[in-house]
Amino acid sequence: MSDLTKLIAPSFYGVHHDIKAGRHTHYWLKGGRGSTKSSFISVETILGMMQDTAANALVLRKVAANLKDSVYEQLLWAIEALGVEHLWKAKLSPLQLSYLPTGQRILFRGADEPKKIKSTKFRKGYCKYIWYEEADEFAGMQEIRTINQSMMRGGSSFFVFYSYNPPKSQSNWVNRECLQPKANRLVHTSDYRRVPPAWLGDAFLQEAEYLKELNEKAYRHEYLGEVVGSGGAVFDNVTVEEITDAEIAAFDRIYNGVDWGFYPDPWAFNRMHYDAARRTLYIFGELTRHRTGNAETAKLLRQYGVQDTDLITADSAEPKSVADYRSYGLFCRGAVKGPGSVDYSMKWLQALVRIVIDPVRCPDTAKEFTAYEYDRNKAGEVISGYPDRDNHHIDAVRYGTEPIWKRRGQ
Repeated sequence: MSDLTKLIAPSFYGVHHDIKAGRHTHYWLKGGRGSTKSSFISVETILGMMQDTAANALVLRKVAANLKDSVYEQLLWAIEALGVEHLWKAKLSPLQLSYLPTGQRILFRGADEPKKIKSTKFRKGYCKYIWYEEADEFAGMQEIRTINQSMMRGGSSFFVFYSYNPPKSQSNWVNRECLQPKANRLVHTSDYRRVPPAWLGDAFLQEAEYLKELNEKAYRHEYLGEVVGSGGAVFDNVTVEEITDAEIAAFDRIYNGVDWGFYPDPWAFNRMHYDAARRTLYIFGELTRHRTGNAETAKLLRQYGVQDTDLITADSAEPKSVADYRSYGLFCRGAVKGPGSVDYSMKWLQALVRIVIDPVRCPDTAKEFTAYEYDRNKAGEVISGYPDRDNHHIDAVRYGTEPIWKRRGQ
């Protein structure tokens, strides 16, 4: 059998070991063109089935007609690349692949034929592997959950793969779903830059560089798999990724912001670091509470690790709340605000090279920043101004960073 390092790109080595160790069930593999995510899944599926005589697989596309020329051919490639063609039988009608020594099968279904999915059965073993190719084409998590509930039965372990190029808009369901941290889910991002150049060829690399020069935003979306917005997004400079403990330990200047709330609006707190040289804001701390008074939230901040000397910049619209915090020994002051402060602070945030948000540490903040869009009129045109809704952590970030952007023009 072939050396796996010749079939799996370096960016997937960690995922491969994670699968071998059985650490997760759901693997969301997103990336741009040439990231080899589909190649990786096909190799893992073939290998996994050959190592477990009870394992079968179901491979899905939203439209059944797209199966043959995509995932079916991809799995045939994996079988050939692994040098095990003599052990597999391919069938076109119905579309399936069979492992000859045991009779295990890989079946292919389209979500446009739900009855066929529901009636899918395996004569031997169970459906250990499920692969949703172009996952963003599916109707949403409800549709996927329905399929998983039907197929994830009768076995001790399951591996569900979701491969896709992230849609431009963060409001797309698949982009928002990946922001939800879950213990049994691994989200992995890859792009062509960590793939051996020889695998892709000169023509591919030249096309990527050409698009990068011609339209960097399109390049970032198509080749790097970045969510670049849809024209209505207020922030197109947000990166949702892990901020490690080591990075946080190295942050020197820390900023804290609070937006007051009780119900239905929440109380929101954020903790940040600003890298002036790289014009990058790191948001690595978050607390969100409903129906919680000032004494309780002050206690939460203490438990979180906020010290007496840590400046907290809060919404000055509630001077009593600011005074309460100060009486509890917290170094809190109200934001100066002033005419045009909202516009200026928002434009400052938009002009940053990057706003990095840790989705595990700050899930509510990540949701707000990535889903925050301009209002539109009846004609669908973007309305100027910033909507005053679903922006509690955005406001906390604005207040917390006021000492920075106030120095830069206010």
